[in-house]
Amino acid sequence: MTIHSLNTKRASRSAESRVAAQPWRTLVSELNAQGCAVMPGLLSAEECAEMAALYPREEHFRSHVVMARHGFGKGEYRYFRYPLPDLIEGLRTALYPRLATVANDWNEKMGVAQRYPADHAAFLKRCHDEGQTKPTPLLLQYAPGDYNCLHQDLYGALAFPLQVAILLSEPGEDFTGGEFVLTEQRPRMQSRAEVVPLKRGDAVIFAVHNRPVEGSRGYYRVNLRHGVSRLRSGRRHTVGIIFHDAK
Repeated sequence: MTIHSLNTKRASRSAESRVAAQPWRTLVSELNAQGCAVMPGLLSAEECAEMAALYPREEHFRSHVVMARHGFGKGEYRYFRYPLPDLIEGLRTALYPRLATVANDWNEKMGVAQRYPADHAAFLKRCHDEGQTKPTPLLLQYAPGDYNCLHQDLYGALAFPLQVAILLSEPGEDFTGGEFVLTEQRPRMQSRAEVVPLKRGDAVIFAVHNRPVEGSRGYYRVNLRHGVSRLRSGRRHTVGIIFHDAK
C-alpha cells in the first residue's frame, strides 16, 4: 500500500466524521429558508494554511484564471487537477450524499425531473458520460482591490445545484473586506442580498443556480448568484468544492 493511498483513506475517514458531526437538521432548514448555510470550523487553522500554501505549486492545478482578463472581477484562481488533494476529495465525497437529498427535494418542489444518485462517483460518471470530465474544485486568491462579480458556476449541461466554499484566511487578521455575497432574484420582485459572515475554516453551502421558495400558490423558482465584495487589505484564500465536472 502506498503512502498516497494511506493518506487518502485517512482523509476520507476524517472528512466523513467531520461532515457527520455537523448539525444537518439546522443546515437543511437554513438552506431551505435562505439558500445558504454555514458549517463552522470544517477545517482547522493548520489545514487552512496548508491548503492556501498549495496556490503557487502549479503541479496541483490544471488551469489558472486571471479574472480581469475575462470580466469576472479582479483576483485569480486555479482549478485543481485529478487526483484532487486527499482532504478535498474526501470532503467532496462525504458532503455530496447529504446535499443530494436536498437537491432532489428541491427539484421535486420545482417540478424538475432531474434526480441525483446518492453516491458521488455515480454522479461523476453521469458527468463524464456527458463529456464533462475536467475537475472543478478550485483555489481562489484575492489581493487588495480584488473582488468577484456575481456569477453562477455552471460548466455544462449537467450541474449539481449546491456547492461549498471554505474560507482559508482569517478576517480582520489576514484581510479586511472580501465578504461572501449571495443574491436572490424572485419573480416580479427586487433582488435580495445575503452577506454571509465567515471565519477561517468555516464553510458555506449555497445554491448554484435555482432553489424553490414557497408562495401562496405553492413553490416557485428563484435565481441565485454569488460573489465576493472588494478586498480592502491583506490577502484572502478560499477553496471551492463544486460537485459537477466541467467540459
